[in-house]
Amino acid sequence: MASRKRCVVLGLLAFLWAQWASEGTEEQEEETCRLLGKFDLNGYVDAQNHSLVIGGLFPIHSRIIPPNESILEPVSAKCEGFNFRGFRWMKTMIHTIKEINQRKDILPNITLGYQIFDTCSTISKAMESAMVLLTGQEENKPNIRNSTGAYLAGIVGSGGSSLSIAASRILGLYFLPQVGYASTCSILSDKFQFPSYVRTVASDKFQSVAMVKLIQHFGWVWVGTIAADDDYGKYGVKTFKEQMESANLCVAFSETIPKVYSNEKMQRAVEAVKSSTARVVVLYASDFDLEPFALEMVHHNITDRTWIASEAWITSALLAKPEYFPYFGGSIGFAVPRTDIPGLKEFLSDVHPSRDPRDVLTIEFWQTAFNCTWPNSSVPYNVDHRVNMTGREDRAHAMSHTLCTGEEKLEDLRNTYLDVSQLRITNNVKQAVYVLAYALDHLSRCEEGQGPFVPGNTCAYLPDFDPWQLPHSVCTDVCAPGTRKGIRQGEPICCFDCIPCADGHVSEEAGQRECEQCGEDYWSNAQRSKCVLKDVEFLAYDDALGLTLVVLSVFGALVALAVMVVYGVHRRTPLVQANGRGLSFLTQASLATTALSSMLFIGKPYDWSCMARQVTLALGFSLCLSCILGKTVSLFLAYRISKSKTRLISMHPICPKIMVLLSVLVETGICIAYLVLEPPKVYKNMESQNVKIILECNEGSVEFLCSMFGIDIFLALLCFLTTFVARQLPDNYYEGKCITFGMLVFFIVWISFVPAYLSTKGKFKVAVEIFAILASSYGLLGCIFAPKCFIILLRPERNTDEIVGGRVPTVDKSIQLTSASVSSELNNTTVSTILDD
Repeated sequence: MASRKRCVVLGLLAFLWAQWASEGTEEQEEETCRLLGKFDLNGYVDAQNHSLVIGGLFPIHSRIIPPNESILEPVSAKCEGFNFRGFRWMKTMIHTIKEINQRKDILPNITLGYQIFDTCSTISKAMESAMVLLTGQEENKPNIRNSTGAYLAGIVGSGGSSLSIAASRILGLYFLPQVGYASTCSILSDKFQFPSYVRTVASDKFQSVAMVKLIQHFGWVWVGTIAADDDYGKYGVKTFKEQMESANLCVAFSETIPKVYSNEKMQRAVEAVKSSTARVVVLYASDFDLEPFALEMVHHNITDRTWIASEAWITSALLAKPEYFPYFGGSIGFAVPRTDIPGLKEFLSDVHPSRDPRDVLTIEFWQTAFNCTWPNSSVPYNVDHRVNMTGREDRAHAMSHTLCTGEEKLEDLRNTYLDVSQLRITNNVKQAVYVLAYALDHLSRCEEGQGPFVPGNTCAYLPDFDPWQLPHSVCTDVCAPGTRKGIRQGEPICCFDCIPCADGHVSEEAGQRECEQCGEDYWSNAQRSKCVLKDVEFLAYDDALGLTLVVLSVFGALVALAVMVVYGVHRRTPLVQANGRGLSFLTQASLATTALSSMLFIGKPYDWSCMARQVTLALGFSLCLSCILGKTVSLFLAYRISKSKTRLISMHPICPKIMVLLSVLVETGICIAYLVLEPPKVYKNMESQNVKIILECNEGSVEFLCSMFGIDIFLALLCFLTTFVARQLPDNYYEGKCITFGMLVFFIVWISFVPAYLSTKGKFKVAVEIFAILASSYGLLGCIFAPKCFIILLRPERNTDEIVGGRVPTVDKSIQLTSASVSSELNNTTVSTILDD
């Protein structure tokens, strides 16, 4: 029994332990999943029963309350300094959205809601608001998740440039559309950093240009600058200085106004204005940032200055007060254009804190406007927690103990909230809302297959679309790569033509104003979007034409060598001996050389090949023609002997060889001088065809080239004249006539070569020269040696001393005497002198 009780007790303890552990685990899970903290954000939300929501970021307060330094944990700051102007902007957005929802011509089947937050004119609040708009949560700890409310289509905001930059760096990660209404900082135009940001106000770049032109108009050359210590002031002054420098104007000083009050920095800015001889000062700052500086100007009684104002404060009511007129009266600046918004004043007047006790902004508006405290409200009165900046009491922010009655009249107010006579930024807010509305309406009217998105010209559908499918509302789409912007005369700058780039010019990025010229070795591709290497053209070995010429060249050389072999094998026969055996071998070798020299013209040209090709060709023809000249001179002398019947004309066997040697030596000397003094080299010909680089040889000195080939022409002419005279010799094998025909072929080829060469370009120009070389080589080889090879190989019975030497049997009267037989008949000793080796 005792053991049973012990078991029951142990079981009960185990149950209680498990129960306690389970509860502890659940508490731990709840501890883990609880809301760790919320951003302290104020604003307006109307998202129920709406298809889409537009976010809004507005500076309804001018600053945040300085944090309590004793609290170490980061907390979301509270705001103070109610801004009637920002409150009016926010109300304008609500009024515009309601106006759009009532229209039937825009988004007819879709209603828009809104979610608006107060940025308090500070970067931290702008970031908090952007995070909440993106995530749909209000945790002040990072826990990114999708929104559970209506689809967020875009955001209007967020006031000043620094606030928009901060918010856009987050929103741009998701390409969520953001439309600015007051941020003029030039850096926001950088689509790489801010891909989803657009605005309904001009960039400071244009304002800076206008300021410099204004300064030039009045003849001022010595100007100081004061800027707020934020992106708006720094980038604005930076652009202004660049424009001043380009206009050859001088900046006397450049100081900043601290965002967080610092007496040292403020006094440095004041001292710069006091001590400088510049009487014109450019002020790039918002009205909130400028107010402490304005108080310092009043305190130091600086009145003899002309202020050039930026758009952020030139029309601000905050500085348009009687106490500032002696110091800032007469300021010059460029304001945002004003307009009227029908129905807005009535909408602004329709506000009362009794309608919704949770509407803390309306309650704070009422308390600030009428200097009273709303009964039973936890909304604090507008107290200024800032450190006094001038050492004087600021009674304007003293706390009021008067209770609001609710009977106060808005018509009695004299502040900027109900002043609709100068609607400038307010109109920009309205236009920003309409930008998003028209973009959504454009998406809703898209027809499949005709949409703006690639591939396939697809559409995006509401409300399920990607945020980036909304950054599209233009007069003309951005010019694609390969085109440039062309100005349309008389039309706005946003409307332009996209003109294709000219040949050899490209635009690699979309939206370029000008096309860039490609480098020397490059050319534009078919799309004109990229520079590509030009095609390099030369007569290559693997080219069909080049391969054909190589085959012909090698074949010609082989034929010449084959003739040499035939002559070598039959060197003891009368025909070979009677026709100058040594000169024949040299002629055959030179023809093989000229045939092979054509291969130097094929392939990618180099400096060495350029030097070798023409020299080899000239020397080859010089040797060939001088050998032929030796033969023709012998024939010519034989003809003269046959006519004169005398023994006075004779020539020693070494004379033709000396003639050949002299001709070759002269040609060699000219070639050496050519290579030493003005050698040919590789040349990139880019004038003939733009899309190609034609690699060819620049032949250097035309005079040397003409001298080299002039000797060949002279030798050819002598050969033709001497053999033409001796063509009537009664030669059995017509050697005189064969050489005559060979020289005629030579002249015809090279005379026809000149016009053909001059009329062609590129690799075909080289091919024409090779054809001329091969044709002349084949012509000489065929005309001079083909008949003799025919007798040697196919008619050996005629290769006898009787026929070659002239001793012909009387029965065969058809066989005529040769030149050798004529000489033999006249003088037996002359035969060997004239023709034998």
